[in-house]
Amino acid sequence: MRSGRLAALTGAAFFAASCGAPGGVAGVSTLPPATPPANVITAATAPSDPGQAVPPAGDEPVRMPPPKMSPYTYAFPVKGCKVSYSRKLLVLPKTTIWAEKGCAFVSPVDGVVQEVNVKNQWAPSTDRGADREGRYVTVKGEDGVLYLGGHLDSVDEDLKAGAKVKAGQLLGRVGNSGNARDTASNLYFAISWPTAPQNWWIRRGIVPPWPYLDAWDDGNRTVSPRKAMLTLRKRLGATPPCTQLCASKQQQSSPPPEESRPPKKKDNDEDTRVVVPL
Repeated sequence: MRSGRLAALTGAAFFAASCGAPGGVAGVSTLPPATPPANVITAATAPSDPGQAVPPAGDEPVRMPPPKMSPYTYAFPVKGCKVSYSRKLLVLPKTTIWAEKGCAFVSPVDGVVQEVNVKNQWAPSTDRGADREGRYVTVKGEDGVLYLGGHLDSVDEDLKAGAKVKAGQLLGRVGNSGNARDTASNLYFAISWPTAPQNWWIRRGIVPPWPYLDAWDDGNRTVSPRKAMLTLRKRLGATPPCTQLCASKQQQSSPPPEESRPPKKKDNDEDTRVVVPL
């Protein structure tokens, strides 16, 4: 009888405890969840689409300038116009920069004007090598390199031999003088070393200009042809003999063909045609 009363009292106590305290599994709270702080994404409130999540704010990317390759600063020789040119040897190691007539031909580097030819003396009946560039300007750069811009429509009227010029300064206007008379307007651009005017075949181009045009157009204005020029001058001598397009029309049989129009890119063409936008 006593044991029965004890069992009844124990059962009543258990029932009272279960009604007066929260129950559940050990370690798991049965209290209502707390309200999460504002602007905090929880698993329950996170959007189902990951693309809706807003990334944290960050700093703008830092644009690093290209490495400085020389103490000289260069400018692309045609300014303010869309141009194109080819990276391949046609007849001489020079390039034809195709551009609209009247586009600005500017000095590629700080330097001194060496030659100015304002008269187009070329004639198809003679085709003298010294006259093939028509109206042209040469600049001896402060880097010791000679730069030629030919086939000009006009030369800046204030430009004289011996004048100091800055990179990007106007020297003349693109045209088709000289033996470019029957072609589209273009700039004959050549790199060599300073020489006497009678050695006209040297100023017509010794150093391939394409790597430097590419660099100047891409924004690295300190890539210099000086080292390549010095290497070639040492190898060839200061006054190498003329070997290409040397004779006049009366003396030559069939001259190598030149471009007469901007070339069209073919699928199997190894040349990489470069188009420089405005």
